[in-house]
Amino acid sequence: MTSIRPPSRPTGTGTGTGTGRHSRPSGTGRTVAVLVLVVLGALIPVLGPSPALHGTGEAEAPGTGGIALLRTVLFAALSVPLGELFVNRLARSLPGAPPDRPRSWSPYAAAAGFAAALGLASVVATGNLVPGSAADVDVGGLYASRDGKLALLEVNGFLAAWLCATSRRPGLQVWPLAAVIVADALRAHPTTEYSPLLGSGLTLVHLTCASLWVGGLLYALRTLRRWRGAEAGPALLGLYARVAAVLLAVLTATGVGSSLRRMPAGTILDQLTDTAYGRVLLAKVLLVAAVAVLALWARIRLGRAADPLTACSPARAEVAALGVVVAVSGLLTALPVPIRW
Repeated sequence: MTSIRPPSRPTGTGTGTGTGRHSRPSGTGRTVAVLVLVVLGALIPVLGPSPALHGTGEAEAPGTGGIALLRTVLFAALSVPLGELFVNRLARSLPGAPPDRPRSWSPYAAAAGFAAALGLASVVATGNLVPGSAADVDVGGLYASRDGKLALLEVNGFLAAWLCATSRRPGLQVWPLAAVIVADALRAHPTTEYSPLLGSGLTLVHLTCASLWVGGLLYALRTLRRWRGAEAGPALLGLYARVAAVLLAVLTATGVGSSLRRMPAGTILDQLTDTAYGRVLLAKVLLVAAVAVLALWARIRLGRAADPLTACSPARAEVAALGVVVAVSGLLTALPVPIRW
């Protein structure tokens, strides 16, 4: 991602090689160190399903790695356009905000989401197996099952989002994207599960807040780079930070609720180390905790620093960590869920 730095201040006159020319924002080294330590701690479960499943006695389903990748792309494709719509709405509420905006990535995100949803639909069309050829895909069979219909809804939702994103009214893409989120929330909780509507509701809120948080921060930093030097830039970052605090609180509540439904309270500690799902969930919790620390750090620097744009340093690290969280979430949805009723 393109770096965002406040304009460097001159350190002196002359044509010599001043130290200010290649100076880095203060705290960047510490940010990188924190990220490296956290990522190394979560490396084994993040590498893929095989390390996470090692020693658990659980079998790896065919194509788990590919499905995890497709779901990661799908989550990212939801985050980018929703984040753009969210931050644009925040920017419009700021007095004196420049009309200039970064180029939208929504059409590319919708195209990537369409491809990922199509790949996931092909897996559903072959009985949740990786198709060996086009002949193995029973497109008509998608209409005969609940999962098939939801998979088709996601494909059509991203297609409609792409059409809206390339039209004169890109704001309309919020509706097909909302349909995709609803479909994915229903897919994650089959009707055979205990209180599936409650589980789908928790997933719906969790996925919506996560998309706004991840995509919103990415677009906010892109907007700050475009608004370099404008007073509205720090104001936008501060406004986003206040909303992000609420999003984090809701994410935590819904995440804990979903985990307790799938891992009863008396078995959580054992399942966090003895099941693949629990291991990757633990890695996700560690990463989200690191992201929360980076977000708090950025908020403190935003309020105390002489130059508020120095908060961009931990915010950029926060974006990188959130990208890892998205990848871990994609892997989490592809692993066997240890439901014990």
